[in-house]
Amino acid sequence: QVQLVESGGGLVQLGGSLRLSCKVSGETSRITTMAWYRQAPGKQRELVASITGGSTPRYEDSVKGRFTISRNYDRTSTWLQMDSLKVEDTAVYYCNVIRYGYTHWGQGTQVTVSS
Repeated sequence: QVQLVESGGGLVQLGGSLRLSCKVSGETSRITTMAWYRQAPGKQRELVASITGGSTPRYEDSVKGRFTISRNYDRTSTWLQMDSLKVEDTAVYYCNVIRYGYTHWGQGTQVTVSS
Protein backbone atom coordinates (compact mmCIF):
# COMPACT_ATOMS: atom_id res chain seq x y z
CA GLN A 1 0.00 0.00 0.00
CA VAL A 2 1.06 3.53 -0.75
CA GLN A 3 -0.42 6.52 1.01
CA LEU A 4 -0.10 10.11 -0.19
CA VAL A 5 -1.00 13.20 1.81
CA GLU A 6 -0.92 16.65 0.26
CA SER A 7 -0.66 19.93 2.11
CA GLY A 8 0.05 23.57 1.43
CA GLY A 9 -3.00 24.61 -0.52
CA GLY A 10 -5.00 27.69 0.29
CA LEU A 11 -6.16 31.08 -0.86
CA VAL A 12 -3.61 33.36 -2.52
CA GLN A 13 -3.79 36.61 -4.42
CA LEU A 14 -3.07 36.96 -8.09
CA GLY A 15 0.67 36.88 -8.67
CA GLY A 16 1.39 35.20 -5.36
CA SER A 17 3.12 31.93 -4.54
CA LEU A 18 2.31 28.66 -2.85
CA ARG A 19 4.33 25.54 -2.17
CA LEU A 20 2.49 22.25 -2.17
CA SER A 21 3.90 19.26 -0.34
CA CYS A 22 3.14 15.58 -0.71
CA LYS A 23 4.27 13.04 1.85
CA VAL A 24 4.43 9.46 0.60
CA SER A 25 4.35 6.55 3.04
CA GLY A 26 3.92 2.80 3.01
CA GLU A 27 5.55 0.81 0.23
CA THR A 28 7.71 3.53 -1.28
CA SER A 29 10.42 1.44 -2.86
CA ARG A 30 10.48 1.31 -6.65
CA ILE A 31 8.42 4.45 -7.16
CA THR A 32 9.30 5.60 -10.65
CA THR A 33 7.24 8.70 -11.36
CA MET A 34 6.07 11.44 -9.03
CA ALA A 35 3.63 13.97 -10.39
CA TRP A 36 1.13 16.68 -9.68
CA TYR A 37 -2.26 16.91 -11.36
CA ARG A 38 -5.04 19.42 -11.00
CA GLN A 39 -8.76 19.52 -11.61
CA ALA A 40 -10.72 22.72 -11.96
CA PRO A 41 -14.52 22.79 -11.61
CA GLY A 42 -16.18 21.38 -14.70
CA LYS A 43 -12.89 20.32 -16.24
CA GLN A 44 -10.98 17.11 -16.58
CA ARG A 45 -8.03 16.32 -14.40
CA GLU A 46 -4.81 17.38 -16.09
CA LEU A 47 -1.13 16.70 -15.58
CA VAL A 48 0.69 19.75 -14.26
CA ALA A 49 4.20 18.46 -13.69
CA SER A 50 6.02 15.16 -13.41
CA ILE A 51 9.44 13.81 -12.64
CA THR A 52 10.59 10.30 -13.54
CA GLY A 53 13.85 8.88 -12.27
CA GLY A 54 16.69 11.25 -12.96
CA SER A 55 15.18 12.72 -16.07
CA THR A 56 14.30 16.34 -16.68
CA PRO A 57 10.95 17.31 -15.17
CA ARG A 58 8.07 17.84 -17.53
CA TYR A 59 5.49 20.62 -17.28
CA GLU A 60 2.15 21.46 -18.79
CA ASP A 61 2.63 24.40 -21.14
CA SER A 62 0.63 26.93 -19.12
CA VAL A 63 2.80 26.47 -16.01
CA LYS A 64 6.24 26.38 -17.62
CA GLY A 65 8.51 28.96 -16.05
CA ARG A 66 6.15 29.44 -13.10
CA PHE A 67 5.93 26.02 -11.41
CA THR A 68 8.77 23.80 -10.24
CA ILE A 69 8.46 20.17 -9.21
CA SER A 70 11.02 18.56 -6.95
CA ARG A 71 11.41 15.45 -4.84
CA ASN A 72 13.72 14.06 -2.24
CA TYR A 73 16.26 11.31 -2.85
CA ASP A 74 14.25 8.42 -1.43
CA ARG A 75 11.04 9.56 -3.15
CA THR A 76 9.06 9.91 0.03
CA SER A 77 8.23 13.54 -0.64
CA THR A 78 7.52 15.71 -3.60
CA TRP A 79 6.87 19.42 -3.79
CA LEU A 80 5.32 21.81 -6.25
CA GLN A 81 6.51 25.39 -6.02
CA MET A 82 3.98 27.64 -7.71
CA ASP A 83 4.91 31.25 -8.48
CA SER A 84 3.19 34.03 -10.39
CA LEU A 85 -0.12 32.36 -9.79
CA LYS A 86 -3.02 33.13 -12.09
CA VAL A 87 -6.75 32.89 -11.52
CA GLU A 88 -6.84 30.00 -13.97
CA ASP A 89 -4.54 28.00 -11.68
CA THR A 90 -7.46 27.64 -9.28
CA ALA A 91 -8.13 23.92 -8.86
CA VAL A 92 -7.80 20.95 -6.60
CA TYR A 93 -4.22 19.72 -6.85
CA TYR A 94 -3.47 16.02 -6.53
CA CYS A 95 -0.22 14.24 -5.83
CA ASN A 96 0.37 11.11 -7.87
CA VAL A 97 3.00 8.38 -7.88
CA ILE A 98 3.52 5.34 -10.03
CA ARG A 99 4.96 2.17 -8.53
CA TYR A 100 5.25 -1.12 -10.41
CA GLY A 101 2.91 0.33 -13.00
CA TYR A 102 0.18 1.14 -10.50
CA THR A 103 -1.00 4.70 -9.96
CA HIS A 104 -1.64 6.07 -6.48
CA TRP A 105 -3.39 9.31 -5.62
CA GLY A 106 -3.62 11.67 -2.71
CA GLN A 107 -6.85 13.21 -1.51
CA GLY A 108 -6.12 16.59 -3.08
CA THR A 109 -5.58 20.09 -1.78
CA GLN A 110 -7.51 23.16 -2.89
CA VAL A 111 -5.68 26.09 -4.43
CA THR A 112 -7.68 29.25 -5.00
CA VAL A 113 -6.20 32.31 -6.67
CA SER A 114 -8.16 35.51 -6.17
CA SER A 115 -8.06 38.59 -8.32
